Amino acid sequence: MLNQNQTPLIDALKACTTRPHAPFYTPGHKRGAGISPVLTDLIGKDAFRADLTELAELDNLFTPQSVILAAQELAAEAFGAEKTWFLVNGSTCGIEAAILATCRTGDKIILPRNVHSSVISGLILSGAIPIFINPAYNSDLDIAYSITPAALKAALAKHPDTKAVLIVYPTYNGVCGDLPAFVNLTHQYNIPLIVDEAHGAHFHFHPELPTSALSAGADLTVQSIHKTLGAMTQASMLHIQGKRIDIDRVNKALQLVQSTSPSFILLASLDAARQQMAIQGEKLMSQTLQLAQAARIEINQISGLSTPLAKKEKSPGFIDLDKTRLTVNVSKLGFTGFESEEILDEKFNVTPEFSSWQNLTFIISLGNTDTDIQNLIKSLNNLTHINPLKIQNLWCKPKKYHTSNMIAISPREAFFADSETVLCEKTQNRICAEIICPYPPGIPVLMPGELITKSALEYLQEIQNMGGFITGCANESLQTLKVVKT
Repeated sequence: MLNQNQTPLIDALKACTTRPHAPFYTPGHKRGAGISPVLTDLIGKDAFRADLTELAELDNLFTPQSVILAAQELAAEAFGAEKTWFLVNGSTCGIEAAILATCRTGDKIILPRNVHSSVISGLILSGAIPIFINPAYNSDLDIAYSITPAALKAALAKHPDTKAVLIVYPTYNGVCGDLPAFVNLTHQYNIPLIVDEAHGAHFHFHPELPTSALSAGADLTVQSIHKTLGAMTQASMLHIQGKRIDIDRVNKALQLVQSTSPSFILLASLDAARQQMAIQGEKLMSQTLQLAQAARIEINQISGLSTPLAKKEKSPGFIDLDKTRLTVNVSKLGFTGFESEEILDEKFNVTPEFSSWQNLTFIISLGNTDTDIQNLIKSLNNLTHINPLKIQNLWCKPKKYHTSNMIAISPREAFFADSETVLCEKTQNRICAEIICPYPPGIPVLMPGELITKSALEYLQEIQNMGGFITGCANESLQTLKVVKT
């Protein structure tokens, strides 16, 4: 057992910041002396003393031998992994590295269609061929669940030469699929299960939270420690266990997708977040769960509002729910989640994580307070007293978009192919050459290599007309799209 009270990386960084010396190394601001006053007025001067490069006493992220290695070993024990890597390029680089480490050009990988755009980047970098599974879908709530064990079993039977399976666990709404079943099915073919656990870093630290990916037997999981725990934005971890994935390939892949100038402030925040959770994790998560439950009880007493996912019975695509994630249905109020988010943010100073056609989703974490919950309940009460007829831009719920999953060529081949810009209405049945997705949650509607369908174009146009925010495409007005040249 390691001493989880230790913070080796923070201790080394603190020593470096207090040691008097003349800095003739990067970064150029020289421990804050050269930072513009405009920035120091915003965040102060002290943080820049810790913005250091890979000095001998601070170790090297790609070949750690001292304090980074010690910090990662502590994290591996705390989160239940055999080996852990710190990530300074977010979970995005961890997902990309996981795919690069398991798939070569032309290899198949099974994954749900509602993956994050970072997975598409991993497909482009690796040359892997996606075998998509549509997740279960609740049409009443317009919320996607997880894929089902039956769907994964069928995909594996049809594609036994698959090199890896990747799943999203939990979803943006906190929905968790049948992870033990996914592990069992995948390991029957002796292939690794990769888990995009970006929103589940806290699961390991409380028995009332869903089972963590590693506890269920997953081979590799990527967690955004900054999303639900106490690390700084962009600070994540990649965890591994078992022998199905070559650790050397993971190391090499991370060198491709991580910065050679890592932020030691981000690394230190991972060290601190690990220590905090290892020592106080269950207590902090108990407090967080209590706040979430108090909010849920109050919200369900407000006329016109509900937290429907908390009341849903288990199904093949919905085995468990992260109770710290609040999805509030606002459809009975007469306006959309988008409109509700705008009202809450601008009129009542309460900002959700994201909105959809019928719902608002709030992340409740260890950083929230009783005051936050009180403000949330008060603002939602106020929301119910606003007349929707006074909202000028009433949006209608769009038609459900059924993904075609028609991959004409690999995402990598499409990305590097010659492309041309074509009027949107003339792109039907052409091969898409760019990633197009509403964000958040960053789930692509079209991706490189996929055939553009009429339903996809209509769905994107609806989103555009209703004021939705679309990223990835060169022409954000959607007047034109990039397609592969024929």
